[in-house]
Amino acid sequence: VQLQASGGGLVQAGGSLRLSCAASGRTFTNYAMGWFRQAPGKEREFVAAISRSGGLYVHVKGRFTISRDNAKNTVYLQMNSLKPEDTAVYYCAAAGGGGTSYGSTANYDYWGQGTQVTVSS
Repeated sequence: VQLQASGGGLVQAGGSLRLSCAASGRTFTNYAMGWFRQAPGKEREFVAAISRSGGLYVHVKGRFTISRDNAKNTVYLQMNSLKPEDTAVYYCAAAGGGGTSYGSTANYDYWGQGTQVTVSS
């Protein structure tokens, strides 16, 4: 699976962004999809995941929402009320093994290239 993330940018605190991750190469519906982020000097952190059947797992509850459009082979991350601490490179990932440890990077087989999100105060 090839993953192409987009939608990052510079936004003021309190603003919103929607990240997209387009998948190609394999049957999209066979994969759970996740979003992670990594700030400078920190480990990669789980943000949200959506299972093959549409089950939602969101770490940043109340502000971030994950969704998928299987017709477009795309997963989205809607981020609202952004804070400076949300600044990071955001990565999308695909998990095809059927595991349910959605918060673990080890569960994912494929990764996108990342998109930078910068939130100014």
